[in-house]
Amino acid sequence: MTIQSCAIKTGATSLTVVGGSAITFTPDGVTITGGIHTSDAAQTDFRIRKNMTVKNRQPSLGSDGVYSKDKKSITIVCPKLLASGKTAFNLIRIEREVHPESTAAEMLELNMLAGQGVSDSNFNNFWTAGSLA
Repeated sequence: MTIQSCAIKTGATSLTVVGGSAITFTPDGVTITGGIHTSDAAQTDFRIRKNMTVKNRQPSLGSDGVYSKDKKSITIVCPKLLASGKTAFNLIRIEREVHPESTAAEMLELNMLAGQGVSDSNFNNFWTAGSLA
């Protein structure tokens, strides 16, 4: 199936990751305004140490009496040593913005839809080759 005819689940309550090994990300002392920076301390080679930045911006009340959306983001960086000796910083960034009147169920729905967008097989050709068909 392709993006043009993909089917993803609405009302999902969880996504399951199967296989692999656990990586423990721990705080690494990098200061992040409104967030935290962590890294895989088990990786002894600093040049290829995976790291993650998690940020939170709370809604704020504007002068017009209207609240702004909150903004939450996660960025995971996987450095790669290239054959040239240089380093590339491969990353994925996920952001979500919701109005403060949104329910927990509505926020979870966005998370579950986004999780399928990065993990469902319908999107493999998009993530691999950029295919929009």
